[in-house]
Amino acid sequence: MIGDMLERVVAACDGASKGNPGPAGWAWVVADGTETPTRWEAGPLGTATNNVAELTALERLLTAVDPDVPLEIRMDSQYAMKAVTTWLPGWKRKGWKTAAGKPVANQELVVRIDELLDGRSVEFRYVPAHQVDGDRLNDFADRAASQAAIVQEPAGSDLGSPEPPPSPDTPASGTQRRRPAGKPARAASPARTIKAKFPGRCLCGRPYAAGEPIAKNPQGWGHPECRTAEA
Repeated sequence: MIGDMLERVVAACDGASKGNPGPAGWAWVVADGTETPTRWEAGPLGTATNNVAELTALERLLTAVDPDVPLEIRMDSQYAMKAVTTWLPGWKRKGWKTAAGKPVANQELVVRIDELLDGRSVEFRYVPAHQVDGDRLNDFADRAASQAAIVQEPAGSDLGSPEPPPSPDTPASGTQRRRPAGKPARAASPARTIKAKFPGRCLCGRPYAAGEPIAKNPQGWGHPECRTAEA
């Protein structure tokens, strides 16, 4: 269990699915007083949806932290946050049915999270994902979950794992080659691009609009050509 003192602990959790559904992973991270990551854990889920990955990340975080410790949880999943802060009370009243009378999706996870939240002090804070100057802890959890989804292996501070890599394009082996001293870096391979769900700003300073292709670089998401240029 994390947390021997009753000071508030700041944490983040995130899930990733490469395909939705596809290879999925979850991760959580806990910080010290300066919001520096101090302990983290990530794990594989096989084939799962983003929503299952996000809820699993929250369930694993709540399980890992002492229930007597006040907790601030930062998340970039509107679904997972609303599931436990907005929709859950109504679902319980309706016998775990939605407003339309259908069974609640991912009910087993939601019920478990509800049990873990009972009687404890938890403040949920939404943070936008994939921002160049975004939340440090959310970025860490995002990278760890993405890595777990790609390599399908557990990782974490207790296992002595290195900090998760900055890009989701990590080789499946999870290893990265070291460049010999004096050898120049090669040009980066073409980055995997996605369409931006929300507008943002690239590390070059120029904004990008929702719908534009973006790629991940060490500082976050931005123009694909900026990732190539930096590498």
